[in-house]
Amino acid sequence: MGFYDYSVTDAQGNDFSLENYKGKVVLVVNTATGCGFTPHYKDIEDMYERFHDQGFEVLDIPCNQFAGQTPGTDEEIHEFCTLHYNTKFPQMKKSDVNGEGQLPIYQYLKSQKGFEGFGKGPKALAMNVMLKKIDKDFKNNPDIKWNFTKFVIDREGNVVARFEPTEDMKNVAACVEKLI
Repeated sequence: MGFYDYSVTDAQGNDFSLENYKGKVVLVVNTATGCGFTPHYKDIEDMYERFHDQGFEVLDIPCNQFAGQTPGTDEEIHEFCTLHYNTKFPQMKKSDVNGEGQLPIYQYLKSQKGFEGFGKGPKALAMNVMLKKIDKDFKNNPDIKWNFTKFVIDREGNVVARFEPTEDMKNVAACVEKLI
């Protein structure tokens, strides 16, 4: 199975086939409304406005698996995002990205691009310290480690990059721009 063979549930409870994204560049991201990385919404919206007319889409999947940082209903999450970050891209139903209840698309994404580390810098160091307390073996499995982990999908449905939340958003935008 490939990227286009999966579907997710939108915030209204409807089945949404990823086949709708054929021929598009897609950023898949697990989001949170109460996280230190929540300001990434601004950069994601900037990319959406800049590249959407050229075939760029955002698959925003809110997730409450990381320190309960996405409380509220799908409607409340959408309201928060539009009010604070003026987001125009659609949000999907709040879902799990790890574990038994994870969305099948996340199992696929993680099989294509595993965890390669948080990089360097204070945020990366903080993430390493925190995750070591939660899972001593976190570096050796492909699971999503935190909110705002991003996958970039090219126009043919290939998973071309995985960016951890500590990655500079300019690097994410540069990756998307190359594919546009």
